[in-house]
Amino acid sequence: QVQLMESGGGLVQPGESLTLSCVVSGIMFSLHNMGWYRQAPGKQRELVAAFNRDGTTRYASFVKGRFTISKDDAKKVYLQMNSLEPEDTAIYFCNAANYITSNVYWGQGTQVTVSS
Repeated sequence: QVQLMESGGGLVQPGESLTLSCVVSGIMFSLHNMGWYRQAPGKQRELVAAFNRDGTTRYASFVKGRFTISKDDAKKVYLQMNSLEPEDTAIYFCNAANYITSNVYWGQGTQVTVSS
């Protein structure tokens, strides 16, 4: 059974930081491109950051160097978010995309709220 379990969301003030974590099970980590997406109220889900197949990373333009995606050998993916802005308020989802079968898996999401 495939599971992607996010954690680390919460309520923070503008300018503060959060680190999101995603624990992955049930899939071969090495066969999937891992990424983070977000969905704000009334908006479509959008890419935040992701790994490419060659291990490089790509970021949405709105990240502007504030976020960093990383992963470890324990099948965890992280999103370090600094200098958070109210516009970053959204539900953040962990994503796994199999680059052979094109199967895509999603976590349940974790809420990030940036407000003073």
